[in-house]
Formats: sequence, structure tokens, C-alpha cells
Amino acid sequence: MEVIVIGAGVVGLAIARRFALAGQSVLVLEQHPTPGQETSSRNSEVLHAGIYYRPGSLKARLCIQGYEQLVAYCQDRHLPFQLPGKLILATDEAGEITLTGLQANAAANGVSLTTLTQDQVAEREPAVSCRSALWSPKTGIIDSHALMMAFQADIESREGDVVCHHRVEHLERKGERWQVSVIDSDGERSVIDADRVINAAGLGALPVARSVSPEIPELPEAAYAKGCYFGYSGRLPVSHLLYPTPETGGLGIHLTLDLNGQPRFGPDVTFLDSDIADYQVDPDRADRFARAVQTYLPGLDASKLVPAYAGVRPKVKTGNGIADDFMLQTYDAAEHQGLVNLFGIESPGLTASMAIADVVYELL
Repeated sequence: MEVIVIGAGVVGLAIARRFALAGQSVLVLEQHPTPGQETSSRNSEVLHAGIYYRPGSLKARLCIQGYEQLVAYCQDRHLPFQLPGKLILATDEAGEITLTGLQANAAANGVSLTTLTQDQVAEREPAVSCRSALWSPKTGIIDSHALMMAFQADIESREGDVVCHHRVEHLERKGERWQVSVIDSDGERSVIDADRVINAAGLGALPVARSVSPEIPELPEAAYAKGCYFGYSGRLPVSHLLYPTPETGGLGIHLTLDLNGQPRFGPDVTFLDSDIADYQVDPDRADRFARAVQTYLPGLDASKLVPAYAGVRPKVKTGNGIADDFMLQTYDAAEHQGLVNLFGIESPGLTASMAIADVVYELL
């Protein structure tokens, strides 16, 4: 093969699609039975406008670029998405100070937000309680599964392949090419040669990078962050996405809507002690969720919260703590040329997926 992509999440599929559209022979290797079973299917499915990310960062630039690409792609392919907009809510004085900083950060990224008073919020969302809010009209929701299926169809229409049940065990540089050792679900091993390899394995990206021979120096350290979601057994009089002010490690327990208008709440943030993905949702967390949501939606009936699903963010640590940006690593040394490792591809990875694909294509 000319290109092997490891990981058939939304970002891996977007990258493979980009190379396939350029006429490259592409193979995507996925360890699970179907694409997108980890981070890509265990999130809020939100199209982010680019509010929170450090100006000048990859997250800021690629979120905004990827948003425009994704909306255009969904329109062209008739994929389901909506743009209900988002309210970021301040419920106390400290929250209002945070909103001021968020608005300035968004403006630095080229994103315009409108400040709303308590009365103006009440006109849009009578059930919401707050002191003030920021209005983001561009924030939306998308069907991530439909998107991944469309990316896969584009790959396969250009004679690329997405092969599931195949886990990468080892990468080794041999001369001018890479040898990728894989094992299938029956335990059979094989080796595939490729000119270039993109490691987009998400939660498995660091283990894959550690398998590379010769060894890659100075890899980051994992910081896996679990987030739980709760559903709601009923309807709520809400028509926009509702976010509190951000918290450490995430954006706070927010209310999003699926494409059918059904609310869901989350995620919270719990850092895991190991790299084993734990997708269990403890029903006892419902009380904490209820208290958090009732600060801005006091009419929430806590008894109607039901455990939904959990996801794990593949964050990474650097010398200064947890990295606040995507890490797309290429290597100057001859023994690692033709390899790109993608680390820390968490939110807004879904929104930025097509823009990330463009960057990886240019890097190689």
C-alpha cells in the first residue's frame, strides 16, 4: 500500500478519504468490528464554533476551518445536521467574569458571540435560570455515524479499504518502507508494507507509537479522561444547546439535543488510573448531574435522569501538564520518515476532522 491509516474513527476515516481522493492506494486498519466504536461514537456530537480554544492553536484554527468544511460536506451529501445554536450561561458573578474572557477568546479566533441579559435569555428559553449568557448561533449537532459511513463510502469508491477486526501490533521501518504487523480476530498474523503510515488510533495511539521500531524518543504520556452521559425519560421545554461556564478538563455538564430533539446531559470528567476504557455509567452519579444542571435549569426532574453512555478522551501530558492542543508529530530522522502520530485528538476532533486530514496530507 501507499498509505496505511491506523484507526477508523472519524479522524482516521477523514484522513484516509483525503489520501484516497488524491489517488493514493489506502488501507484503514481498525481493531473493532465496526468503525468509530470508541471516541467517535461516545461524545456529544456537537459542531463546535471555535469558542474555547487558545488563539493560534491547532484546535482553534482547525475547528473553524473544519466546521465550514463539514457543514458544506453535510449539505452536499444530504447528511443530517442542525444548527440550533448554543447558550453559555453564567449563574453567578464569577461566571459572568468567565463569559467576558470567553467572548474575548472567541473574538481572537474570529468567532462572534452575542451577550444576552437575563431577560433576553428568558425570551429564548423561559425554563432557564441565569444572570447573563453568550449566544453562539453557529454551534450545531451532527449524526457522527452517518458522517463516518459517508467517509467510508468515499474511501471505498476510490478503491481504498477499511478493514476491521485487525489490530496493529508493531511498526518497523525497513529501508524506504514501513512494515505493519497486524493480528486478526482469529489470531492470524500478517505484515503489510506501506510507504506512509498515519497513526490515528485515538485511545490506542500511544501504545501504537510505543511499538515503533526503531524506538521514537520523547513520546508524551497518556491522560485518559472519562466522561459520563445521562439521558432523560421525557421532554424538556428547551430548543437550544445549554452550556454552563467551563470547568477543569471539560466544558461542564451541559445539555445537548440529538437530532430528534431529545435532551442528553454530560459529560462530567474523571481521570482514569489506567488506559483501559471503562464505559460503565454509575447510576448514583445522577444526583451530581441533577445538581449541576439545576443551577441553570431548575425545573429538571432528577428522577427522569437515566444512565446513557460514557466516553474516554485521549488527552496527553507534556512537561507543562495536560496538553491543551492537538499533537500531530512528524519526524526528521530517516528511520521515522513517512510516519505521522496523532495524539490528544479529543474535542473538537469531530468538527475539525476534515481540516486535520488536510494538515496530515500536507505533512506527508
